[in-house]
Amino acid sequence: MNLNDALSKYLTQIRADGRSDHTAGQYRRHITLLAMWLEGRHHSGEVEAIDHETLAAFLSSPAARTRPDGKTKKATSANAMRTSLRTFFRYAHEAGYTRSNPARLIRRALCVPPPPRAMSDDEVGRLLLTLSKGVGPEPKRDHALFALMLGSGIRLGSALALEVGDVDLEHGELQLRRTKGDAPTSVPLARAVRDHLRGYINGRAAGALFPGRNGWAMCARHVQRRLALWCNRAGIERHVKPHDLRHSFAISLYRRTRDLLLVQAALRHRSIVSTTVYARTTDDSLREAVGG
Repeated sequence: MNLNDALSKYLTQIRADGRSDHTAGQYRRHITLLAMWLEGRHHSGEVEAIDHETLAAFLSSPAARTRPDGKTKKATSANAMRTSLRTFFRYAHEAGYTRSNPARLIRRALCVPPPPRAMSDDEVGRLLLTLSKGVGPEPKRDHALFALMLGSGIRLGSALALEVGDVDLEHGELQLRRTKGDAPTSVPLARAVRDHLRGYINGRAAGALFPGRNGWAMCARHVQRRLALWCNRAGIERHVKPHDLRHSFAISLYRRTRDLLLVQAALRHRSIVSTTVYARTTDDSLREAVGG
């Protein structure tokens, strides 16, 4: 079977398994890159003709090790590609497309995950102050959206899937329709966020909580553009992504409570390992702890 045909079948399988579009897109990019590399080496592209030495040569090649701009990929990005190859070829073997698994020898590199890209307290303050000065429906919507994300730590996908009826102002809770793993859950709202949402909703009873111009929910790309616009107006020069707001919430919560389990619960992480990145000791806190 040709590699591209096997990839198509694999993408169908992982969608049937409930994997996200983001995950499917990552697998598609990585396996398609392998297919292009094989084509450049005049390889047949047949899955059965790919062995562990072929995959080792690919992972060692500039095609796998460098970004489109020519810079070396981060260790975490390289590990993501290794994972894609391992899971894809395990599937190909278990589905009967290959007699053996050519990715069985691939190992992920040991690397420390990068620190979370969070906004500083000063940047958060400047962003919210700038948003508060906006006039009109769109600035008010953006202010409510970014204040909610900074005050609750919910992911952008969860925020954009919200409808007005999902906000329980009386009890101070959000009912999330979309979460990682598709497990519906409720999220407590801080009083300030609750009051902000009450003023923003202003009597609306239905519809998308954060609508675009057509009345439907905003798309993620539009939110990225709006956040970049407001950061520019606030004088924040570095590129801020919507997910950085979640990191900012987590770091702020950990600094206030020093309770990693509480941060895990707030972020709805399945494993505490994913949460420990927020508890890295800084030089200042270490110096204070040892009495320096």
